[in-house]
Amino acid sequence: MFLIVGLGNPGPKYRMTRHNIGFMAIHKLAELFNIKATTTKFQAILGEGSIAGNKVILAQPITYMNNSGLAVRQLVDYYKIERDRLIVIYDDLDLPTGKVRIKKKGSSGGHKGMASIIECLGTVEVPRIRIGIDSPPEDFPVIEYVLGHFTAEERPVIEEALNEISLVIEEIIENGFQKAMNRFN
Repeated sequence: MFLIVGLGNPGPKYRMTRHNIGFMAIHKLAELFNIKATTTKFQAILGEGSIAGNKVILAQPITYMNNSGLAVRQLVDYYKIERDRLIVIYDDLDLPTGKVRIKKKGSSGGHKGMASIIECLGTVEVPRIRIGIDSPPEDFPVIEYVLGHFTAEERPVIEEALNEISLVIEEIIENGFQKAMNRFN
């Protein structure tokens, strides 16, 4: 079983913001693999289904970004998820818009949601998929930027990245992280 967690903030105010690209990825996976994400427990919205012949749980923590680790810890403990069966998807300011990067472990890179997960799990060995949202223009507040919406020019690039995520997830499930990194990074 794989636990796939998309990071974001709950509520309509944040729905299509840059910081919620992890939630958007979960929605896209649910749509493409016909998984209904309607159950709420362990401080997350969950959907159970199958991808590449393996059982998966799609999760969107509803703790707000900076406390995502609280939900992830509960899910990992309850479902007894091994570290290599956890995949966290989130936004990255250091990557160009729509660029997808896979990592098996590492620091949070300044991402507070990922920092919360690392702290709550007690390890940097947290497999992740980062989706680039680019950095804000000079003198533009970072918070305002990440909580802003994608521009009309960015939307098709993001849609393409979200479709790529489904291929990345299938590759990870079928062939492991190393092969996925070799193919997509």
